[in-house]
Amino acid sequence: MSIPFVKAAGAGNDFLLTWEADAPVRGRAAVARAICDRNLGIGADGWYLVKPGAEGEPWDASIHLYNSDGSEAELSGNGTRCVAAWLASRSSECSELRLKTGAGLRTLTLRERKGLGYLFSMAMGKPVVFPEEELAISAADPIRVKGRRIDVGNPQFSVRVEDFHFPWKVLGAQLEAHDAFPRRSNISFYHCVGRHRVEARFFERGAGATLSSGTGATGVAAAVLAEGLGELPLTVETEAGPLVFHDDGGGLVLDGWASLIGEGTFYWSEDEALR
Repeated sequence: MSIPFVKAAGAGNDFLLTWEADAPVRGRAAVARAICDRNLGIGADGWYLVKPGAEGEPWDASIHLYNSDGSEAELSGNGTRCVAAWLASRSSECSELRLKTGAGLRTLTLRERKGLGYLFSMAMGKPVVFPEEELAISAADPIRVKGRRIDVGNPQFSVRVEDFHFPWKVLGAQLEAHDAFPRRSNISFYHCVGRHRVEARFFERGAGATLSSGTGATGVAAAVLAEGLGELPLTVETEAGPLVFHDDGGGLVLDGWASLIGEGTFYWSEDEALR
């Protein structure tokens, strides 16, 4: 089967976008693993299926995200901007998009176009921040990690650190699969460098270490604000560049770019042994 796709990236997170009507009805988790494979597929952090909104529906499109391991995700901040960039590229009149995600409706306002790049303000809502807790890693000689669970439409666990000179990817993998998170969790590590700036690293549920994470950065911003370590506007510096947060009176708003990279066709066979 031939599956058309567009590839886009938002702050270093890359995604493949396909109209839902062009995707197979069955076996989509397997397709996601294959198409996102960076050696035997096209390569991406996730695969989106996009369905245009029908007349009378209060959204422009509904979107469904599969992580690169085939699991399903409620929401991606960077990925949602990628879908919005694709849709905006199809209309010179686009200024606002309403996208139905697995975490509910998200509204994105287009602030600037620059070639194939699009700057959006995305309403992330009001994160739910839980009290700080301590988790033990491994039974023998356990390492104890303090952090906060944060609900931003998907599960986050944000950990404050002094620097990133430790195997944070290994610790991220251990925390993602911790018994405290029956459905696994996205993990972020952050380091404050000022009242309006914080650096962060991300280990995403279902995708592993990524250069950036929109929802992870939202969790970091919420944790920094809850602990009184910073204030808005707040810039979260990721490995791929900055994501900026401010308040619109109804919750956090994320400003970030998304760019179109290319398009093509993926040849899908259910016999993965052929690859």
